[in-house]
Amino acid sequence: MLHRWVAAIVGAIVAALAILAWRTQVDHPTIVRLAVSAAVLFAIQVVIGGLQVLTRLSAWTQTLHLALGAVILALLVGLTVTSYYAARAIGTAARREGEAGSAVPPTTGGRIRAYVALTKPRIIELLLVTTVPAMVLATRWVPGIDWGDWGWRVAWTLIGGTLAAGSANAINCYLDRDIDSLMARTRRRPLPAHEVEPENAVVFGIVLGIISFVLMAWTINLLAAFLTLLAIAFYVVVYTMLLKRTTPQNIVIGGAAGALPPVIGWAAVTGDVGIPALILFALVFYWTPPHFWALSLRIRKDYAAAGVPMLPVVRGIPETTRQIALYTILMVAISLVLWPVARMGLIYLGAAVGLGAVFIWQAYALWRRGSSEEASTQGAIRLYRYSISYLSLLFVAIAVDALVLVT
Repeated sequence: MLHRWVAAIVGAIVAALAILAWRTQVDHPTIVRLAVSAAVLFAIQVVIGGLQVLTRLSAWTQTLHLALGAVILALLVGLTVTSYYAARAIGTAARREGEAGSAVPPTTGGRIRAYVALTKPRIIELLLVTTVPAMVLATRWVPGIDWGDWGWRVAWTLIGGTLAAGSANAINCYLDRDIDSLMARTRRRPLPAHEVEPENAVVFGIVLGIISFVLMAWTINLLAAFLTLLAIAFYVVVYTMLLKRTTPQNIVIGGAAGALPPVIGWAAVTGDVGIPALILFALVFYWTPPHFWALSLRIRKDYAAAGVPMLPVVRGIPETTRQIALYTILMVAISLVLWPVARMGLIYLGAAVGLGAVFIWQAYALWRRGSSEEASTQGAIRLYRYSISYLSLLFVAIAVDALVLVT
C-alpha cells in the first residue's frame, strides 16, 4: 500500500508538470515533449503495475515495469536539466534576439557543417589517437587473435567512439551556449551564431549517444558500450554541469572523461580492463591539466568574462604555471611506469624519455616566466601546441613498439 500511495503522489506531480509545461512552455517544445512523455509513460506504468498483480509477478511484467521506471526517471532528469538551462539562457535572450534579426538563413550545406561543428571534430581526432594504440597494445594479451576480426573491431570502435564524443560535445554546446556567446574563442560556434536551434542541438547529441551505445553493444561488447556511455555521462554531467562553473579543479576531475578512450579500446579487444589500460588512463588523465591550463592561460580573459573559474582566473598566472610543471612531472613518471608494467620495448622507452624531457623543460621554462604575463602567454601557446604533439607521438610509439614486439 505504501508503494501505491507513493506512486499516486508521484503520478500527481508528473501530471501537474505535464499540464504546466503544456500551458506555459509553448516556446520550449523540448520541455513540453519531455513532460508529456513522462506523464503518458507513467500512466502506462500504472497499468503494468496492475498487471503484475493479475499475473502474480510474471517475469515480463517485472522487466517492463523496471524498464519503464528507468525511462521515466531519465525523462524527468532531462526535463529538470533542460528547464534549468532554458531559464538561465533567458538573461541573454534579448541580445541574442537582436543578433538573430540580421542573421541569414543557412543553406543545406551550411546547416550540415553547423551540425558537424557541434561535435567538435578536432577534439574527437585527439581522443581517437589514444584509442587505436591501446587496441594494438591489447592484442598482445589476446593469444591467437584473428587480425580480420581485430580490424573490424577497430573500425566499429572508432565509429562508436566518434559518435559518443560527438554526442558529449553537442550536449556540451547546448549546456554552455550562454557562456559561449561571451567568449571570443567560442562565440562563432553554431549555437551562439544561431546556425542551429538549441532544442535541435540537444536532441542531436542525445541521438548520437544512443546510436553509439547501441552500436558498441551490438558490434563490440557490453563493457566497451557501458564505458562509452560512462564517458558521455562524465563529460556532460560531472564536468559540464557540476564542475565547470563551480571549481578551478574542473578540468582535473573532468579530465577523466577524455582519459577513457584508451580503456574503451582495451576493453573492445580483450573484453576486460587490464592494469596497462588503467595506466594509459592515468597518463591521459595527468596530461589533461597541463594541456588545458596552457590553453586557459592564453584565453584567461575570456573565462573571466564568462565567469568560469579556471585556475588562471582564480589563482593567477604564477600558481597556474607551477601546477602545470607539477602535473607534467607526474605525467612523465606515469609514462615511464607503463614501460615495465606493459612489457614495452626500447622504442617506447626512448620516446617516453625524449618526449617527456622536452615537455618537462617547456613546463619548467613556463614556470620561470610565470611572473611575466606576456612571456607566460607566449610560453603557454608553445606548450599547448607541444602537448598535442606529445600525446600523439607517445601513443604512436606505443603502437609501433607493440607491433615490433608482436612480430
